[in-house]
Amino acid sequence: MKAFWLKYFRAEALLGRCRGVVAAAALALCALPGAHECAARDFVVVLDPGHGGKDFGAVGKITNEKTIVLDVAKILGSLIDKNLGEKVNTVFTRKTDVFIPLSERAAIANKAQADLFISIHVNSVDKRNRNRATIHGCQVYTLGLHKTAENLAVAKRENAVMELEADHTVKYAGFDPNSLESDIIFELSQNKRLDQSIEFADAVHSELCAGAGRAPKGVRQAGFWVLWATSMPSVLVELDFICNPDSERYLNSDSGKRALAASIYNAFCSYLNTYGESVTGDRMPSAKRVSTGGKEGDAAPALKRSAAPPPREVCPEEQAPAEAIPADGTTEWRVQILATGSPLPAGSPQLKGLKDVSYYKEGGMLKYTAGSYGSAKEARKALGKVRKKFPEAFIVVMRGGKRVGMEK
Repeated sequence: MKAFWLKYFRAEALLGRCRGVVAAAALALCALPGAHECAARDFVVVLDPGHGGKDFGAVGKITNEKTIVLDVAKILGSLIDKNLGEKVNTVFTRKTDVFIPLSERAAIANKAQADLFISIHVNSVDKRNRNRATIHGCQVYTLGLHKTAENLAVAKRENAVMELEADHTVKYAGFDPNSLESDIIFELSQNKRLDQSIEFADAVHSELCAGAGRAPKGVRQAGFWVLWATSMPSVLVELDFICNPDSERYLNSDSGKRALAASIYNAFCSYLNTYGESVTGDRMPSAKRVSTGGKEGDAAPALKRSAAPPPREVCPEEQAPAEAIPADGTTEWRVQILATGSPLPAGSPQLKGLKDVSYYKEGGMLKYTAGSYGSAKEARKALGKVRKKFPEAFIVVMRGGKRVGMEK
């Protein structure tokens, strides 16, 4: 199966349809630890304050995301430069209120041959959400597939900035967090750096809870462009929910911003104490923690290098894995919803919670269907409901486990 997909992507690359996707995956696959560590050098960390300029990000009643995250990133950068400047080179994707396209943010990190990428954001939920004014807490994301609808919603909101770019359909061609092709690229690109990303994400999450008093909302995985296209361990930090008035006041306060920056800094010190020496080539003095007031403290502990993946989040509608349609010779009508190159896991978000899902094999693909009906009339009735989730669904006629006809 792996050989099949390698051939598939080579063909797609020749056609130019997946040029950007393949390039991003190639960067990630080549960025093995030590790949550009032939000589001792500074450890490079890239700080990415999300949004900026015409892109305000999430908006509260008194401030906005782009302003908060820039202030926090600048405080964080100052802490790194002051305490770790001899061995650490800090690179910003932006230092002012300017709009930086997502592709350029990733390019800045890759060009700098960064060793760690930290994208800083503020969270929010839809105005129709009944918990909008009370939801609170920090989340830290690494690259991965969407485990729940909530993760998908956050990724879509942060990725939506690409639509502000006039040429986004060309620049981001091939990137679709919901597509099979992107799922495969996620798997290929993240494996080489996911463990370190999770270790750092867990440290950031713990520090934000302990040092900045944020409620724990977990280390998660989702398909963010800036994590997908960068070729080094990367995390995206959601500091808290700006839609909550209490959280917004904290995010907007000087003391809150200092505490948030210090928390991320302390997590970075732990990461540096674990992986810094392999980059700089010589023994580094232990990076020291700071308090929310900026004073140095004890050496930050090294990361737990055997950190487990984030807890698996289970969709409420999760069900058993789909089974193959039995080849029993009967004629039946089914509603076909999608096709993939490999079996979907239990509870896959691609199935959108549909029940009674099965598949049949055809042309090297697995074709997924929902329901089984004894007549075209029954199938057409079900089709109307299925199309609310899968607009392109259609009816297939099956006999002996094989498709023998199709109805629109």
